[in-house]
Amino acid sequence: MKPVRFAYHQPTSVGEAIALLGSFGGTARVLAGGQSLIPQLNRRAVRPGAVVDIGRLPGLRHFGGEGEGLRIGALATHHDLETAERLPPGFAVVPETARLIGHPPVRTRGTLVGSLAHADPRAEWCLLAVLMDAVVTVRGAYGARSLPVQDLFAGGGRTVLAQDELLTDVLLPRPEPAAALSETAFQEGGLPLVAAGAAVRLGPDGLAVSVRAALAGTADRPVRLPALERALCGTRPDGGWQDRVGEAVAELPDPPSDELAESSYRRRAAEAMLLQAFERSVSRARAAVPADS
Repeated sequence: MKPVRFAYHQPTSVGEAIALLGSFGGTARVLAGGQSLIPQLNRRAVRPGAVVDIGRLPGLRHFGGEGEGLRIGALATHHDLETAERLPPGFAVVPETARLIGHPPVRTRGTLVGSLAHADPRAEWCLLAVLMDAVVTVRGAYGARSLPVQDLFAGGGRTVLAQDELLTDVLLPRPEPAAALSETAFQEGGLPLVAAGAAVRLGPDGLAVSVRAALAGTADRPVRLPALERALCGTRPDGGWQDRVGEAVAELPDPPSDELAESSYRRRAAEAMLLQAFERSVSRARAAVPADS
């Protein structure tokens, strides 16, 4: 199958890109790396009136420290992040996550911000962004605004972006040295069936002083687990954590059932992946606590 006919534009500035997006009455699609959009075009899952290719816009292929955080531009590829040598301390989970994405050709062209805009509820970057309280920059005809990434996702592969708005970067506002992801997929390089993220910080007494937990693939968008986070904070990672994780996953709304897996299977996979993510994160957190503390 081939795509339907559409207009193709390659703007030379962010302002021109925004104007083009606004001129097609909501039927234009943004092309960055194309690793999500092009397969959709070929299957005719989307039928845009126009494709606006931002792949050559200047100043968007960047990443680097900003305060305590890490800011990543819209054209920074998975490969850029996978091979980055100068990330700020505490962001090792970023290249680790990049290595989970597809295969080398996909990582060479696909982008983190493009993944956020595509908003697949199983995507690793969407999960990590939710886990780390990321903030995206949205630029449109009326200027720029910052938006918590959890407010960006509207569910089912949709975002709240207006037709003339463009994601230009994402900020991970603070390091999480012990953050870890775990996922299960039917084939290597494919989107995970279910994925989980955890980020634990331990005090000198071995008690958790900060706990973050998130799941992807169990709902129409990645979800944080605030009740579980509160229950684990201030406690010692031990066998009791396994019980609380099981209880938290059991209380989730029913995950979707589809041709890939039944709801009950996704729930069991979510519990297993979350336990694995916590195990990895706690191990890293313990290694970070000074030996004489």
